[in-house]
Amino acid sequence: MKLGFNLLLWTPYVTKEHLPIIKALKKAGYDGVEIPLFEGTPEHYAWLGGELDKLGLGRTSVSVLGAGCNSLSPDKAQQKAALERTKWAIDCNAALGSPILAGPMHSEHGGFSGAPLTKQERARAISFHRKAGDYAAKKNVKFALEALNRFECYIFNTMAQLGDYLDEVDHPAIKAMYDTFHANIEEKDPVAAVKAIKRHLIHVHISENDRGTPGRGHVPWDKTYAALRAAKYDGWMTIEAFGSAMPALAAATRVWRNFFPNPEQVYKEGFKNMQQGWEKAKS
Repeated sequence: MKLGFNLLLWTPYVTKEHLPIIKALKKAGYDGVEIPLFEGTPEHYAWLGGELDKLGLGRTSVSVLGAGCNSLSPDKAQQKAALERTKWAIDCNAALGSPILAGPMHSEHGGFSGAPLTKQERARAISFHRKAGDYAAKKNVKFALEALNRFECYIFNTMAQLGDYLDEVDHPAIKAMYDTFHANIEEKDPVAAVKAIKRHLIHVHISENDRGTPGRGHVPWDKTYAALRAAKYDGWMTIEAFGSAMPALAAATRVWRNFFPNPEQVYKEGFKNMQQGWEKAKS
């Protein structure tokens, strides 16, 4: 098991000024960090990967498809833009030295048609992921697709929906992640949902029900860790928390107030929550 922390708590673009934060996470005991891929070049991420190597830290990455990059759209220009954006993210991820590109890399984040997913949209998404998967495989990268809650996307919201979709995509580079925040909203039984996705599961986001400090909300952590152990999961468990420090990011994640007094509480208490919870789940 590897324990990570998502740098989106501080920034959507990790630069030299954030190295002290990364060193603090290393000191706190984390095995690695999750790097946001929202802008920049492969050369920049190659530099960052070198810095992480010096610290002995592993890494994953996370990205999204923004406005104008919608794989579900009938507009060929949007389909092309989605694929090009995804190839850029794969290139940056590979330069970073990360094996996993996580997040909702399936449709425009926050984009809605006003109706449920159609057969035509699903077919376009599957075609998109098979093409993206072929490109990712050449770079030794795997997608960990994220099912978001119904207020952020409509392609799939539950682990059962995501699992069925991945069965149909049937590509070795297109896999799944489980996120405790979204599961808390969408699943009838968030713990049982782990079993529904275990055949595709390669990544886990640890996120409290309010996006704050893990262990200070109502996510059933003991049962969640036990379910992951029962599923024989042995990948990354990465904390994803959001604050209001960056207005643009806060707006995108619908964070209108602070859920913790400071970031130190999140990463220090969060680390203990994962470490102790995982150990307790042995018994």
